[in-house]
Amino acid sequence: MSTAPSDSAPQAGSRLNGRVIAISLGAALGGFLFGFDSSVINGAVDAIQGEWELSDAFTGFAVASALLGCALGAWFAGSVANKYGRIRVMVLASGLFLASAVGSGLAFGIWDLVAWRFLGGLAVGAASVIAPAYIAEVSPSKFRGRLGSLQQLAIVTGIFTAILTGQLFAGAAGGADNELWLGLDAWRWMFMAEAIPAVIYGFAALRLPESPRYLVSKHRTDEAAEVLRLFTGVQDVDGTIDEIRESVGEDERRSLGDLRGHAFGLKPIVWTGILLSVFQQFVGINVIFYYSTTLWKSVGFDEDQAFLTSTITSITNIVVTIVAILLVDRIGRRLLLLIGSAGMTLSLGIMAIAFTQAITDAKGDVTDFAGSWGTIAVVGANAFVVFFGATWGPVVWVLLGEMFPNKIRASALAVAAAAQWLANWLITVSFPQFASIGLTFAYGFYASMALLSLIFVYFRVPETKGMELEEMSADVSVKRGKFVRSTAGVADVG
Repeated sequence: MSTAPSDSAPQAGSRLNGRVIAISLGAALGGFLFGFDSSVINGAVDAIQGEWELSDAFTGFAVASALLGCALGAWFAGSVANKYGRIRVMVLASGLFLASAVGSGLAFGIWDLVAWRFLGGLAVGAASVIAPAYIAEVSPSKFRGRLGSLQQLAIVTGIFTAILTGQLFAGAAGGADNELWLGLDAWRWMFMAEAIPAVIYGFAALRLPESPRYLVSKHRTDEAAEVLRLFTGVQDVDGTIDEIRESVGEDERRSLGDLRGHAFGLKPIVWTGILLSVFQQFVGINVIFYYSTTLWKSVGFDEDQAFLTSTITSITNIVVTIVAILLVDRIGRRLLLLIGSAGMTLSLGIMAIAFTQAITDAKGDVTDFAGSWGTIAVVGANAFVVFFGATWGPVVWVLLGEMFPNKIRASALAVAAAAQWLANWLITVSFPQFASIGLTFAYGFYASMALLSLIFVYFRVPETKGMELEEMSADVSVKRGKFVRSTAGVADVG
């Protein structure tokens, strides 16, 4: 890591130092495992189904079981982080990732595999909460957006690595269900490969400094001062700690009860976080490519090139996430989300229209498109990936890490992330029913969700660009994307 910032720096966080980049990357390793674990199952599904002769329905349940673990892990991560600290949650998550990787690779039956995948889901859920919260709490406000976006960059890199690893192992063995090394099939090694980044994540977490906001809440102000000075670049350390102490309420116990408010039982800002999470999934990002092979075949690709299309998609995700990192602190979170919502509405609408021109076989499966509609559908699908990857993918994680008041950040983020995983599960299990009605209906539904997300962002999502985390607790409501300050005095958001 680099040396601490010079005392001659004009203001806190006026430049981005190597130390805060390093610890943000260390925390984002949880995002890499998040992406890897979520994607690694894809290359092993067919082999698992053949290994234990599973029905399509039960195979779907086995695949989706990890999502329920994700929701549960996210739900409890906030409470654990408030009580024991952000670093201990990272170390715990790394241990769960490691156990899941080895256990899944050595599973002796389908229920054994489901249990290990559920355990991995707990780790993914915890990582999805703790990384954005930690990065937001250690980052200078000027650069918090781009540092927070490292979470999404790590996720899409993990997805790409899982796809690449699976292809390499399957290729070396001549198929995912063929023996690779030590008498074990290639699909088992796909899971066990996750053990390597899990161990790296655990060791990296042990070397990270604890969040200064957590340290202040536990009366460890000397440690908090050192973190703020060395990593965040704060010059007026005493003044910052006083602000943190006031906003955190260091003598209060943290619980999910802190989220209660008058708006349907929760504070309005918590509902904003929940709906951000739900819309991120309800636009259909995790099922949009169920028919990607069909789309590519319609314009001349053969089935053997499915890996190539997946690789192109993954690389596109990485590139557009880098674009988001460059823009989020320049033009702001809210504008990026508005652009993304508009672009996703248009691209998903194009796909819905294109599938009205699809040619199907006796089973109802798409085999071709009339005229040039196949090409139009492919353009729509890739435009959707670009708009999502450059906006809603990374920006939601940035906002969830920074938009909540200090005293409820971990708990509120946990609830929002749990809602995100439940929404992910609902979209995943509902897609077969949507597809049975027709892909025009499915993509039309996702387009309508994108349109609703545009309206939601305009009226209810605040702009947090450049704001200190302590400022988040000095506002009472959100009106057309702006915090409306109390004229009667300082009050919490919501």
